[in-house]
Amino acid sequence: MTDNADLSALIRTIPDYPKPGILFRDVSTLLLDGRGFRQTIDRMAALVAPDTQLIAGIEARGFIVAAGLSYALGLGKLMLRKPGKLPGEKIGIDYQLEYGTDRIELHTGQVKPGQKVVLVDDLIATGGTALAGIDLIRQAGGVVEQALFIVDLPELGGAEKLRGIGVEPTALIGFEGH
Repeated sequence: MTDNADLSALIRTIPDYPKPGILFRDVSTLLLDGRGFRQTIDRMAALVAPDTQLIAGIEARGFIVAAGLSYALGLGKLMLRKPGKLPGEKIGIDYQLEYGTDRIELHTGQVKPGQKVVLVDDLIATGGTALAGIDLIRQAGGVVEQALFIVDLPELGGAEKLRGIGVEPTALIGFEGH
């Protein structure tokens, strides 16, 4: 993580959401600030490995970050979607969340074998969604060695789990607590 105090100041904290004791880090306030969002995308784009071929974003806020990075870098964008959103042939994976279970899917044939993909999302907490996204991209034949996030909640251990499977996670901002 680098010092991005200017961006950190634009992220709202909502106490006791979605349950008591949780400090929800709301990036929507950062997205509302045009200059802050542009700086976020520029700083993340500078971190993307030069041999990257595709940017993968996880629905929903990850789509916003991935679209900005795809545009800035001139790379295609892969959408990892929630169930029932993709009309064509697809593969999917079920995974555990901090508060339950979920599923993400992608269209088959969108990732070429050996294609280098960077996974992006707004935030990494326990890592469940990111791990599922990486597994899904790898099942489709992609190579994932890097993941980028606006926010990391290091106490929840998600970034460490990504390192454990050979993916280097980088976040612009870290917040203590969860």
